[in-house]
Amino acid sequence: MTQQITVTEHLLLHQKQIPGATGQFTHLFNELVLSAKIISREVNKAGLVDVLGFTGEINVQGEEVKKLDEYANRILIHRMARSGVLCAMASEENADIIEIPHGLPQGNYIIIFDPLDGSSNIDVNVNIGTIFSIFRRKSKLGTPVQSTDVLQAGCEQVAAGYILYGSSTMLVFTTGDGVHGFTLDPGVGEFLLSHPNIKIPDNGKIYSVNEGYWPFWSEATKKVVGHFKSTDNIHGKPYSLRYIGSLVADFHRNLIYGGVFMYPADHRDPSKPRGKLRLLCEASPMAMLIEQAGGRATDGTQRILDIVPDDLHQRVPLFIGSRHEVETISAIYEEHDG
Repeated sequence: MTQQITVTEHLLLHQKQIPGATGQFTHLFNELVLSAKIISREVNKAGLVDVLGFTGEINVQGEEVKKLDEYANRILIHRMARSGVLCAMASEENADIIEIPHGLPQGNYIIIFDPLDGSSNIDVNVNIGTIFSIFRRKSKLGTPVQSTDVLQAGCEQVAAGYILYGSSTMLVFTTGDGVHGFTLDPGVGEFLLSHPNIKIPDNGKIYSVNEGYWPFWSEATKKVVGHFKSTDNIHGKPYSLRYIGSLVADFHRNLIYGGVFMYPADHRDPSKPRGKLRLLCEASPMAMLIEQAGGRATDGTQRILDIVPDDLHQRVPLFIGSRHEVETISAIYEEHDG
């Protein structure tokens, strides 16, 4: 382990260099860290108590809700609403913007989160995680929150990150000043700095995609995936396919080792012509992280952080990872479309 620096100490040490890292911001992060500890505790004992399986409910995305999904969502909403620094929240599991209950103090920040990414893997003990994105409101404090306060382009984020629940629990985040990883030490109950200033390699040897959807891809997408399966690339041999099916887990591995994660658009489901991943609670926060680590993120033609959402649950194709691989993908799409 590097220096025994906690998340709070790190934020306070870098407060002058980090835009928006005020006392309110640090307090917001403290509540987020406490939520992560509570969720991590439940994830680690999930097989021992009745938190596995489905609730029988369907979320706004039309997906069955896992019990741990529901639990994580409730914890985050409860804790974050009481942070005193938020004016609104949004969750993958909730159809509408979540307002701060009347009587609780409010602030200028907005948090958007996926409470438990990769939850389809809960029952088989595969890494899952919480993804979060933080914005500042644009409208005046004290007035009703506007849709434009929440529907901001990713480049407007003041912070983004994820908590990975696996063999260890990690918090990886950026406030626009590099990417830093903190590992939860269960002995002291604190997230301690373990991965300072993470940088993704400029090129990798891994591609991550669900090739089972090949029949539903466009010809351009097949050409992109074919590039990584061929010998006609920077390495002169096929890339290694590694696909867990949990965005946080696949992203984290590629962040450390280098590589590219792909979830392209497909025509399996007419109601999801733009793919499965959500712009606000998945693609944008991960895009901020990867760019701060030296990588790239695109929908195939446009930088993810430049996309201005027009819907809270807008979906988007995602190609994210090492600079060389993502630029190659963009060039193939441009050539095909051109």
